[in-house]
Amino acid sequence: MRVDLFDFELPEQNIALRPAEPRDAARMLVVRPESRLEDRVVRDLPDLLQPGDVLVLNDTKVIPSRLYGLRVREETAARVEIMLHKREGADRWRAFARPAKKLNVGDRIRFGEQADSTACELVRLDAEVIEKGEGGDVALRFSFSGPFLDEAIARLGELPLPPYIAGKRATDEKDRTDYQTVYAKDEGAVAAPTAGLHFTDELFRRLDERGIARHFVTLHVGAGTFLPVKADDTDEHRMHAEWGTITEATAQALNQARARGGRIVAVGTTSLRLLESAAREDGTIAPFSSDTAIFITPGYRFKAVDVLMTNFHLPRSTLFMLVSAFAGLDCMHAAYAHAIETGYRFYSYGDASLLFRR
Repeated sequence: MRVDLFDFELPEQNIALRPAEPRDAARMLVVRPESRLEDRVVRDLPDLLQPGDVLVLNDTKVIPSRLYGLRVREETAARVEIMLHKREGADRWRAFARPAKKLNVGDRIRFGEQADSTACELVRLDAEVIEKGEGGDVALRFSFSGPFLDEAIARLGELPLPPYIAGKRATDEKDRTDYQTVYAKDEGAVAAPTAGLHFTDELFRRLDERGIARHFVTLHVGAGTFLPVKADDTDEHRMHAEWGTITEATAQALNQARARGGRIVAVGTTSLRLLESAAREDGTIAPFSSDTAIFITPGYRFKAVDVLMTNFHLPRSTLFMLVSAFAGLDCMHAAYAHAIETGYRFYSYGDASLLFRR
């Protein structure tokens, strides 16, 4: 499909730079088939679902994956910014480098405040560029491995706020809490599963009382989620792979809930993409532990997910393509036009939508 079909104008004032407080006070646009729209708030979610429905949430935890370093090459040096996006081994990560033109295979990058000194090795982290791909993508082998590397990244890294926020203000201490879900558990994401940012312990209590169960899956969101679609046609776009897992117990519980007539409610596009990656042709969900690079555009036949809770996405993005596949392209254009006109807040810290599958 033509990528320009997924374009729309978004005023700057609709981009949220801070989340709603409390989290479940965010607005939520309910979108039903035939473009029926209803303005609600997130704390209304229990009333919009039915007993027996099941929420599926992504419990990945964001790591401080933006690193600033010094490329060292013989007698020359250059400052570089590294955005980790996918772990490939105990001591290896794929990353986006900026400016990538300053890096060659075999170069060493030194990270940390003492990067350009002869500081103690314990406060310094080095990496070697072992591969260079397209679009600034590089593969790095670090001097530390496993938990020692994790600790070094946590010490030296910066929380990776999306560029449409980071370009307007500095990351601060409050973001360390705001940019994690209250149920974040499994470290490895470099971007938050943002629909989950709206949940509170009180909202979970009310969902329990309503008879709406919840189960957790893990998809480590990569920085590729921020990349624009530069191709003119969706067939020419390549998705970056992300690692995800659905346990056998979770798959069984979801299949049993659906067999009893409950609906699968994916909280976030990450949960949806993982569920659809694991779904069999008959709609049952299989255990899953692998990479997924699933790219969902209009015409895709959904097998596992009945309802999607998600934030408002960028024009021409793979995520706007996904919601257009789920609820219909014309329907989503109408919904986004209503959201813009009535002041909904967009993107990671913005408001939510609740989409019922077409």
